[in-house]
Amino acid sequence: MRVLLMLMLVLLVAGTASAKEIDRVKIEPQVTVNAETLQLNGSGIRKKFFFKVYVGSLYSVRRLTSGPEALRDTGDKLIRMNFVISKVEKEKIVDAFQEGFNSNTPELADSAEVKKFLSLITEDFKRGDQVDLFLGGDGTVTGKLNGKLLGTLVSRPLATAILAIYVGEHPADASLKKGLLGK
Repeated sequence: MRVLLMLMLVLLVAGTASAKEIDRVKIEPQVTVNAETLQLNGSGIRKKFFFKVYVGSLYSVRRLTSGPEALRDTGDKLIRMNFVISKVEKEKIVDAFQEGFNSNTPELADSAEVKKFLSLITEDFKRGDQVDLFLGGDGTVTGKLNGKLLGTLVSRPLATAILAIYVGEHPADASLKKGLLGK
């Protein structure tokens, strides 16, 4: 009987261990995109000047533990941002992405692909908003805001450049990078 109770306790704990929450944002252990299941690779909080901006999560086909490994990986990925700050103006969002491109992929920073991607951001992000950036292994980049399609582009260099903003050599937030890589 004790063995049975212990087994039930272990199963109960294992069943709840996959549920994760950061700053009152529930982090899904997996997501399905285009009929493919992606597993949570890691998550963390993006901070700017001591303000919590969003809870970021990286989902991938396989476990990724380093920036170079993630950037080389040709599997599908999803970057999810759940905003916890009251509001971030559209211009600041565009500037932050542009800075990330300048820091990590300067050769693409002024490209037509980057300009087209930045043009998808047409409104401010506010507390409770969920932004998904799907980065397909085939180079498809799809942006969604609260489930509403912002747009789709196809460019493998752009998909890699977006990922580099988060896990590249010069990430927007080093602590978030560690979290996304599961550290």
